[in-house]
Amino acid sequence: MELNGKVALVTGGALRLGRAIALALAKEGVFVVVHYNRSEAAALETAAQVKSLGVGSKAIRADLRSKMQIDELVRLSLEEFSRVDILVNNAAIYYKTPVEEFMVKQWDEIMDVNLRAPVLCAIEFGRRMKEQGFGKIINIADWSAERPYADYLSYCVSKAALIAATKSLAKALAPEVQVNAISPGAVLMAEECTEESRRLAAEHTLTKHLGDPSDVAKAVVFLASSSDFITGTNIVIDGGRLIYGI
Repeated sequence: MELNGKVALVTGGALRLGRAIALALAKEGVFVVVHYNRSEAAALETAAQVKSLGVGSKAIRADLRSKMQIDELVRLSLEEFSRVDILVNNAAIYYKTPVEEFMVKQWDEIMDVNLRAPVLCAIEFGRRMKEQGFGKIINIADWSAERPYADYLSYCVSKAALIAATKSLAKALAPEVQVNAISPGAVLMAEECTEESRRLAAEHTLTKHLGDPSDVAKAVVFLASSSDFITGTNIVIDGGRLIYGI
């Protein structure tokens, strides 16, 4: 798909990985809807950076825990640009949910944002993509879907389910729409991580260095613009961490 002039929605596009994805698409001539929930200032800044690259952008707020606000995100995105050709489901909640402190409320919150919201967005925009005859949906999962962390039960399950949803949606929206997932590893460490944590994370890769948000952003651009013969797959970008030690 030729990207110049196309329209993308990047959920969680205000900061960190989402911002890198939004800017990478903008550099290819893509108009970008920058979704955010709480980070209004950052979202407006990202939208301004996108516009500085010569394409249109709009920052739109929505709490992805709310079906009503997801519907409004869809409406406002289409009102602004008439269509969405590329959907990047990047927004996610990530925090510890140890079994010993398990709470249904936390489980529901994580599942609503990390799983239900991407599926609802994919259904709403995917239906329209089928009608126009083309479209790309890219779900940002996580390498921990296959190598889960003990204290992040809800998060890891949500990302594993998102990969399953990717495959199901790829079937449901074929042949016009291609749906794929990307599972990043250590491409953007938490701000509170110590240098020792970073060193260990790098040591546990085959490449012996950490990744960068640009590694994921480039993969998004590749999936959005490359062969329409790629669908229903999950690309792991982890420097070989998944198979380290095997």
